Amino acid sequence: MGNRAEVREFLMSRRAKITPERAGLPAAPNRRVPGLRRSEVAALAGVSVEYYAKLERGAIAGASASVLDAISGALQLDDTERAHLLDLARAADGIPTSGRSRRRAAKPAATRPSLQWAVDSIRDAIAFVRNPQQDLLVTNELGRAFYSPLLGAAGRTPNLARFQFLDPAARDFYPDWDLFAEMCVAIMRTEAGRDPHDRGLQDLVGELSTRSETFRRLWGTHDVRTHGSGTKRFHHPEVGELVLAYEELAITAEPGLILMIYTPEPGSPSAQRLQILASWSRTLGAASE
Repeated sequence: MGNRAEVREFLMSRRAKITPERAGLPAAPNRRVPGLRRSEVAALAGVSVEYYAKLERGAIAGASASVLDAISGALQLDDTERAHLLDLARAADGIPTSGRSRRRAAKPAATRPSLQWAVDSIRDAIAFVRNPQQDLLVTNELGRAFYSPLLGAAGRTPNLARFQFLDPAARDFYPDWDLFAEMCVAIMRTEAGRDPHDRGLQDLVGELSTRSETFRRLWGTHDVRTHGSGTKRFHHPEVGELVLAYEELAITAEPGLILMIYTPEPGSPSAQRLQILASWSRTLGAASE
């Protein structure tokens, strides 16, 4: 999907989510649109209907920051959605948004040994590095044990999105599978806005759209999000349920890569189970030597 189509679909999908009541407008009878009309968005943003219609057709190049901010306010976009709209506008203007070079093909990123050393130094938590294509590039020992259902036997691609949508084991690993699916797609959509020329991400989206009806449907919602921090629930085949807090950290030396750390609440059942998983991992490692 080209930039104009991305802008059109994103703005239309956001407009459809805002009801007149939510926008503080009177609800007229016999409305034929699920959300706001174009004229209502234009009035809320303080622009002409003709100009907003032009933007919603995808002609966003040259739009000023003040106009984009007004549109974001009218559509009640959250911080991630506002950033996504700015990314789409910069792409339309030909301005790089991420500092990443254009990639002609999907190639695994070469990781520095020091990055692996740093991740390995994290002993009591699950730590891994992923790229915008959701590839697991680096994991620590506990991370390899945690993601054993994903890593599996040699030859399986360690990709979080492929595991989520194409591997039946993901339904057991993620008890909240539907929520995880929405999060995964929204994060990928955000990455696509930041770097629309990422060939690897384009290829992955094409593959998953072809092979997963759920992915195709969620991709069509144009929802975006950033990870940041929070809590997730997992079910590991060796130790059972794990409730883990996560923190996402950007790796400034490698734009686009992030370090994710999962930790349990100290003294919780999940902390005890994670210790059991660590022991299981060490036992397997010793047996393979």
